[in-house]
Amino acid sequence: MSTVALITGAASGIGAAVARRLSAGGAKCVLLDLDGDGAGRVAEEVGGVALAGDVSAEETSRRAVELAERTYGRLDLVHLNAGVTGGVDMNAFDLARYRRAVGVNVDGVVFGVAAALPLLRRSGGGAIVVTASLAGLVGYDGDPIYTMTKHAVVGLVRALAPPLAKERIRISAVCPGFTDTPLVAEARELFVGAGFPLLEADEVAAAVESACYADDTGNLLVVQPGRQPVAYRYAGVPGPVGGQRPPSP
Repeated sequence: MSTVALITGAASGIGAAVARRLSAGGAKCVLLDLDGDGAGRVAEEVGGVALAGDVSAEETSRRAVELAERTYGRLDLVHLNAGVTGGVDMNAFDLARYRRAVGVNVDGVVFGVAAALPLLRRSGGGAIVVTASLAGLVGYDGDPIYTMTKHAVVGLVRALAPPLAKERIRISAVCPGFTDTPLVAEARELFVGAGFPLLEADEVAAAVESACYADDTGNLLVVQPGRQPVAYRYAGVPGPVGGQRPPSP
C-alpha cells in the first residue's frame, strides 16, 4: 500500500522539492498551490494529482483532503508548506498585507491540520510537518509580522504534539534559514552580494522527509547551510520539546 502525502505550496521551491523526494520514495502526492498550473506541472512530473486553491480559505484544505481520499483512499503525510512574507511596515500599517500574511502563514496551517486529522485517524495515524522558519525561534527585525506568524505555528506544533501522539499522529516543524526559493527572489542578489549563504530547496526538503518518517514528535528541526539539521531545545523551559514517541501500534 502506497504512502499518500498532501503538500501545500507545492508549485515551486520547498514544496516541489518535497514532492519530488517523497514520490521518489514511492509516495503518492496530492499537491495544493494558489498557482494551479505550477502545481499541475509538478504533479505530472511526480505522478500525483493537483489542486488550485488559497490556503487562507478554510474550504481549500477540506477540498485537498477530499481529493486525497477520493483518489487514493487514505492520507499518511501532510506537509503544510505554503507561506508568504509579511512585508508590513509598522509605521505605515497595511491591513490587507497583514491579513494576507496571517491568513496564509497561520490560518493555512490551522485549517490544514484541522482538515487532515480525520483522514489521518481513519488511515491509522501519520505525520504532519509544518514549514516554519528560524524566524519562528528568534526575532527577525527585518520582517516582524512574518516572525510573529512563524512563532505562532511553532507554538501550535509544540502544543499539539502530546495529544496527537496518543492517536499515533506525529507533528513537527522545520525551521530553515533563508532559502533560495521564489519567496526570497527579490532579495536574492542582496544575499549573494553580501556573501550570505542561501539554503537550496532540496536541503530543506531532505529535512522535511526525515521529519515525515521520524519516530518521535514535537521536534523543531533547525536547517542551516552546510550543517546537519538539529532539533532545537528551549533551555530551562518546561513542556513538550520533541523527542516524544507515539504509542506503539
